[in-house]
Amino acid sequence: HWGHLHTLNSRLYCSLQSHGLLSTPGLSQAPFLCVALSKLCWLPECLALLLFQVEEEYCNPHTADRAPQGKLPLMWGQSLYILGCLMAEGFLAPGEIDPLNRRLATVPKPDVVVQVCILAETDAIKAILRKEGIEVQTVMDVHPIRVQPARILSHIYARLGRNKRMNLSGRPFRQMGVLGTSRFYDIRDNIFIFTPQFMDLQQFYLALDNKMIVEMLRTDLSYLCSRWRMTGRPIVTFPISHTMLDEAGTSIHPTVLATLRKLQDGYFGGARIQEGRLSEFLTTSCRTHLSFMDAGPAGKLFADDYGLSRDSFHDLGPEDCLLPVFADVGMYIPSKLFQESHASLNLLGSTQQQETKPFSPMELDLPKDAEGNVDGRAIVEQLRACQTLQDQANWLYVLYTLKGPDWDTQVYGEPGSTVNDLLLELYGKVSATRQWALIRYISGILKKKVEALDEACTNLLSHQKHLTVGLPPEPREKTISAPLPYDQLTRLIDEASKKNITVSVLTQEIMVYLAMYIRTQPALFAEMFRLRIGLIIQVMATELAQSLSCSAEEATESLMNLSPSHLKSLLHHILSGKEFGVERSVRVTDPTMAPAVSIREVGPVGATKTERAGIVRLKSEIQLVGLFLPQGGNASSLTTVSVSFSPQFPPRERTLSGMLEEGLAKDTRQGQWQRRRRLDGSLNRVPVGFYQKVWRILQKCHGLSVEGFILPSSTIKEMTPGEIKFAVHVESVLNRVPQPEYRQLLVEAILVLTLLAEVDVHSIGGLIAVDKIVRIASDLFYEEQKILGAEDNMLERDPATGICTLLYDSAPSGRYGTMTYLSRAVVTYVQDFLPSSGCTMQ
Repeated sequence: HWGHLHTLNSRLYCSLQSHGLLSTPGLSQAPFLCVALSKLCWLPECLALLLFQVEEEYCNPHTADRAPQGKLPLMWGQSLYILGCLMAEGFLAPGEIDPLNRRLATVPKPDVVVQVCILAETDAIKAILRKEGIEVQTVMDVHPIRVQPARILSHIYARLGRNKRMNLSGRPFRQMGVLGTSRFYDIRDNIFIFTPQFMDLQQFYLALDNKMIVEMLRTDLSYLCSRWRMTGRPIVTFPISHTMLDEAGTSIHPTVLATLRKLQDGYFGGARIQEGRLSEFLTTSCRTHLSFMDAGPAGKLFADDYGLSRDSFHDLGPEDCLLPVFADVGMYIPSKLFQESHASLNLLGSTQQQETKPFSPMELDLPKDAEGNVDGRAIVEQLRACQTLQDQANWLYVLYTLKGPDWDTQVYGEPGSTVNDLLLELYGKVSATRQWALIRYISGILKKKVEALDEACTNLLSHQKHLTVGLPPEPREKTISAPLPYDQLTRLIDEASKKNITVSVLTQEIMVYLAMYIRTQPALFAEMFRLRIGLIIQVMATELAQSLSCSAEEATESLMNLSPSHLKSLLHHILSGKEFGVERSVRVTDPTMAPAVSIREVGPVGATKTERAGIVRLKSEIQLVGLFLPQGGNASSLTTVSVSFSPQFPPRERTLSGMLEEGLAKDTRQGQWQRRRRLDGSLNRVPVGFYQKVWRILQKCHGLSVEGFILPSSTIKEMTPGEIKFAVHVESVLNRVPQPEYRQLLVEAILVLTLLAEVDVHSIGGLIAVDKIVRIASDLFYEEQKILGAEDNMLERDPATGICTLLYDSAPSGRYGTMTYLSRAVVTYVQDFLPSSGCTMQ
C-alpha cells in the first residue's frame, strides 16, 4: 500500500514536529498539531483556517494559526501518530512495521548472485570430476547438512496447518518452485537443503535428458536473478548423478561438463554465479526455520498423529531419496533382449478420417478362467515369458486396466509385487536405456505429473494465447480458454487424445515447451492467437516422414523416440518459421537406442508471414498498376491490368519475372510451399493486422462464409477491430477447416479481399463464400496448367477439399503463383459489385 506508506512518512514528519525535533512554517508551536484532552494528545482529522483568518492568510501566507477540525480523534491518523511517536522514541524500527521492505522498493539494489553447489552422487563420480579439474563433495561429505529432493519439501509443507482433532487437512500438496528450494531449512535441529524440482527423476522423465536439465537449470538461474527478494543469497544444489555420465559411464556427458565449466567461470544464462561448497554458503544464504515441525511445550510433535516421529529425519541417511534406485528387473525380464518399441499410432493421414486406436485390453484374446472372467494369473505367466520391453509394458497395462495398480501379481512367487511396483521397475530399466517411446508410454500409465503443467497452461493463457488439444475438427479438438486445475487439465487432455497414453503425455510435454518459449522468446508467437497442439504434433510427424523418407508409422515411431531436447528443438524450428532439415544417424554399436536425429537450418522462405504469403508484392503491384490506370478506367480494365498483368507494361513484366526468378532461386525443392502452408496453418499464424482487415471487409459485405460456417457482418456492431473477442470469433470459423494447407489458402483469399476493402467501393457483395473463391482459383489454375501440358498425375485433387494439390505447392507470387489465381477468382466472384467507372486505386 504505497499510499499508506507515504502517509506514514508524512505523519512521522508531523510526529517529529510535535516532539519539538522539527519546526513547521506557519505554526508558532508544534503542539498545535494535537489537541490535549484528559492529559492525552489527540490528532484531529484536519487543521484548517477559521473564516476571519482567511484575509490575513492571503496577505501574509503561512502566518495564521490552524485550528483543529473534523473528527477528534481520527482513528486512522491517531494510529499512525502513535506509531510515529514509537519510532521517534526508538521503541519501533522501520522493518518491524514494514516486514516486506516495500519502503526500499525504489532503492537501487545490487545484482543477485546465485550460489551454486555441485555435488557428486558417489565417490566414483567425484573421481571422474576430479580428472576434469572440478573439485566437488559427495552427498556423504556435506553431512550434517542433509540433501533431499524437492518432493520431500512438498510433503513437509503439506503438514502445515494439519490437525486431526480439528479435522484440518493442512496445506494442499503442491510442487515446490525454485524460490522454495533455493534456501536452507532448519527442521528439528537439522539443516536441510533441497535439490530443484526439475532434478527429480521420479517425477517426470524430462530429467533423464541431460540437455533438458541444462536448459531448465539456465531458466531457473535466470528466474532467480530477476525474482529473488529474500534476505540472503539464493543457493542452488546441482547433484551429478550416474544418469549424467556418457554411454560408457567413464566420463561426464559433454553438455553437462560444459555447463559445469561455465558455472565455474561465474556467469551462466545471464546470471552471476558463485560456485562453492554448502558449508561455505551457510552464512550468506537465506535460511528458514519451519517451526510447525518443532515439538510442542510437552514434547509432543504436531505431526505425531500422522506417523511422523521425532526421529524420522534423524533416520534419513544422507543419500536417502536423493536419487531413485530402481530394483533390478532381470529376474523376469531377459536383460539381453532390449528391442525398440513399435508404436501402432499413425499421426499422419487425413484429420477427418483418422481415429487413434490406443492399445486396448478388450481387443486382445485374453485368457479366461472357468467362470469366463479374465485370468490374471495366466497373464502374469505370459508376462514372465515376454521377450521385449514393449510387450511387457503392454501386458502390465492390461493388468493395470483390469486389476488396478495395487493388484499383487506375485511375479516372484511371493506376495509384495504389485502392478504399480512392476511398472516402476520397468520404468527404471527403460530409463537406463533411454527408450523414449517406452518411457513416455509407461510414464503415462503411471500418471506421472508433468512439472508445473497447470502453470504452463496459465502462462500461455496470460499471454493471450488460447490452446487446443486433440486433432480437429470439433468436438474432438478441445479448446482451453481459461486456467484449469491440474487434474481437470489432464482429464481434458486424455479425453481429447482418445485415451491414447503416448499422445496424451506428448501433448503435456509440448505444452510445457511452449510455455518455456513464450517466457524467453515471445516473438516466436507473433500473430498466433491460438496454439493447436494436436496439429503441431501431426506436423512434427509429417516433417520427420518427409525428411527421413519413411512411412507414417516409422515417422510416428521416430517422433515418439525423440529425446525431450530434440523434440523441443524441433518445436522451436517449427515456431521460428525457418526452413530446416532432419537427418538420421543410426548408431550400429547399440541397436537398442533410438536413432539420433539432427536438425539443420536450410534458410527462411520469408522473414514474415506477410512476405511468405506474397501479399506485399501483390499490393505493390496493384498500386503501381494503378499509376498507369486512366481516370476513366472501368471494371474490365481493372480486371485485365491487375490480375492478368497485361503485357501493355513491358518494364513491369520484366520486374515481376525477376522477382519470381529470385524467389525460385531461394528454394526450388518440390513440396516446399505446401510444407510451409502446412506449418503456418497448423500454428494458426496469420499476417500482421489480419483480424483488423477482416473487420474492414465485414463493413462492405453481409458476411464471410467458410465451409458453411458464417461470420456475419453484424459482428462488427458488437466488437471492435482489435478486440480479442473478435479474433476468437474469426478463429472459430477458420478452425472449422481441419486441413492446415487449405486453411492457409483461405487466409490468402481473405488477404486479397482486404485489398478490395481498401478500394473506394461501397459494397463488394452480400455473403462472400471464401471457400468458393479458393475453388474458383483452383479451377483456373487447373485449366491453365492443362493448357500448358501438365500431366494428370501432377494435377490430382485433394479428395477432402477438391483443391488441386499442385496449387498448395505453388509460390504466393509470380505468374503462376497462388495470389495471381486468387486475385482473378476474387474479381470474378465480386465483379458485379465493382463500380462501372471511376475506379480509384489506393
